[in-house]
Amino acid sequence: MTIEDRDNAHLITHALAKDTLSRLRDVETEQVSFRKGLVKLGRICGYEIIDGRMETEYVEIETPLEATMGERVRGLDDVVIINVLRAATPFVEGLLKAFPRARQGVISASRNEEAGRAEDGSFPISVDYVKLPEIHEEDTVIIADPMLATGSTMCTVLEHIVDNAVQPENLIVLSAVSAPEGLLRVNEEFGEADLLTVSIDDRLDEDGFIVPGLGDAGDRAFRTT
Repeated sequence: MTIEDRDNAHLITHALAKDTLSRLRDVETEQVSFRKGLVKLGRICGYEIIDGRMETEYVEIETPLEATMGERVRGLDDVVIINVLRAATPFVEGLLKAFPRARQGVISASRNEEAGRAEDGSFPISVDYVKLPEIHEEDTVIIADPMLATGSTMCTVLEHIVDNAVQPENLIVLSAVSAPEGLLRVNEEFGEADLLTVSIDDRLDEDGFIVPGLGDAGDRAFRTT
């Protein structure tokens, strides 16, 4: 199993996930490679979710030679992926390679950096657009955002999901890199969420950015700086 328990999260330790993340961190990785790297990492994370969080069932199948028993993954038709715009878009593209039949939702949420951080370390969050599919009890819901920093954005996104839906079978917050402060905040406010990440980084800087991090994932993926 390549998902390990941590204090407030679960860490994906697959060798390809760590290799891909290292390439994403590199300041020399240009836009196309960065975007493709996020897609690749999303796919790897999707496969790890299947292996570590979803059950299989035995089914009888007929080969060209005889009948035999095989295993199939349960619930692949009951997956909802929430794209936290905009940095998550290539990340979600990768997840869809693992869950091609997933229902998709979109939430455009961003922190107001000009307002600065509050005393508790959070940022005010603006939500400009929400479009979610209906969520059912048997669903696995994956909320994808490559960066979990202060947790302000993710907690706001979770409010929209939890307040307007039944409790799904699995509620997964998926990130590439996370700060300890953000993991703690989300865990305290939404203990029912399974926090899954490829790396728990050292800290947040005074501006609320993850260190060492990988920079602004949206800007690097979409070449907006």
